[in-house]
Amino acid sequence: MNLKSKSLGRIAAAVLFAAIVGCACAGQQTIGGTVSSTGAGNDKARKIDELMGLYSKYGSFNGSVLVSEHGQVIFKKGYGLANMEWQIANQPDTKFRLGSITKQFTSMLIMQLVAEGKLHVEDKLSDVLPYYRKDTGSQVTLQHLLTHTSGIPSYTAAKDMHEWWHNHFEVEDFVKKHCSGDLEFSPGSKFEYDNSGYFLLGAIIEKVTGKKYEEALQDRIFKPLGMRNSGYDHSEPLMEHRAAGYEHGKEGFVNAEYLDMSIPYAAGSLYSTAEDLYLWDQALYTEKLLSKELKAMMWTPALANYAYGWGVAKIAEGKAGAGQTLIQHGGGINGFNTHEARYVDEKHLILLLNNTGATKLEQITEGIAAILYGKPYELPKPSLTAELVKLATEKGGDAAVAEYRRLEKESPEKYDFSEAGLQEIAILLFQSEKLPEAIALLRLDTEEHPKSSQAFFFLGYVFMQAGNKGDATTALEKALELDPKNDRAAGLLKQAKEK
Repeated sequence: MNLKSKSLGRIAAAVLFAAIVGCACAGQQTIGGTVSSTGAGNDKARKIDELMGLYSKYGSFNGSVLVSEHGQVIFKKGYGLANMEWQIANQPDTKFRLGSITKQFTSMLIMQLVAEGKLHVEDKLSDVLPYYRKDTGSQVTLQHLLTHTSGIPSYTAAKDMHEWWHNHFEVEDFVKKHCSGDLEFSPGSKFEYDNSGYFLLGAIIEKVTGKKYEEALQDRIFKPLGMRNSGYDHSEPLMEHRAAGYEHGKEGFVNAEYLDMSIPYAAGSLYSTAEDLYLWDQALYTEKLLSKELKAMMWTPALANYAYGWGVAKIAEGKAGAGQTLIQHGGGINGFNTHEARYVDEKHLILLLNNTGATKLEQITEGIAAILYGKPYELPKPSLTAELVKLATEKGGDAAVAEYRRLEKESPEKYDFSEAGLQEIAILLFQSEKLPEAIALLRLDTEEHPKSSQAFFFLGYVFMQAGNKGDATTALEKALELDPKNDRAAGLLKQAKEK
């Protein structure tokens, strides 16, 4: 789940951005220690610590890491601060909001009810949730909800979401108000990431079990596995070792905006620790929670390599672990982003839990995976974000572009000149309502990465927000030319052409 103010959800969900550099509170403190085996495992742990230490130093990671190899933990450590105001360090048992990693627990509950004969994946939504509208609910199955192919509009894409995300909702009221829109496409015909679908699955779990979603989680998963540091993250109760959430501002970190946790619900409401998620990972190799046959169903991908609450695919050639199966998912919610990668053929696990908003966790995961598989990897470089955001704010987008080009020419090996780095600068300018400056950086992005469909999509998105439908249309048409399957670009292009 990815929730951002000022209608940024669709951009923020598309790419995990690098964190702001230069905030001393993010980089230097570490705690938690390294846990490693002897021999090769110890060398891998040392390399992981070096890699993560640099990401932390450059402000691109602030959280907890756990890595296991062949089922055995070889590394776990906290970096940066769980609470910046009190200078309290992150540790391996720090509790983080998980965002969309929640979805895999929701899908497990559904599959347990399937195992008990109380549900079937072919069941119609309006049959298992009688208060749902019949005209659309009779077309949507649980399979569609689980695989993001239902066509039900995602409530996190609502333009007015920021107006009501501070409010508390009861489940049925939220379903009727925010998860019951007209279908955007025929169920099963298309993949469109959909938080409404997983909210509805939580409502179904409550209807079938007669228990609150969080009670079902505790009874069926957390207590049986000894996951004592996991649960539904309500804001009100005091909780030991809970990390605070932060976002990147143009001058450093700021406290993340409040979000009532009744809104993410079964799509993104959970908290956990790296250590507890390791227990979950290990249990998934057994039949303690679910039979082998039903787990195979849960991990069979549908459209866009998405299964039931997990992304499942073979690792591409040229990547660490090529040819093996990778089961993974990320999460993003105000002040947090997370990533969980299970290399199931080798029983490897990489867990990254971060409490400073969006950062490039998938890139970090690939670096750690390269270490596990003995492949080459690159160490991170300092970001230009803070410097260029400040320059663009004070002197305009053209000045920031000129400085980027100068540094790229004079110091190509010194800084991070990646596409994600450029987009991060533009997003922070956009968040600050510096639209012309953001457009200047995104134009540069398309020049630097002329074959990137995402680069043109982002440019088109910001043009739309600026009210410039003509240039938005040009950028979005280019995005679709480069990638005809870029559904977000297609949807936005349709809006741009509307009179």
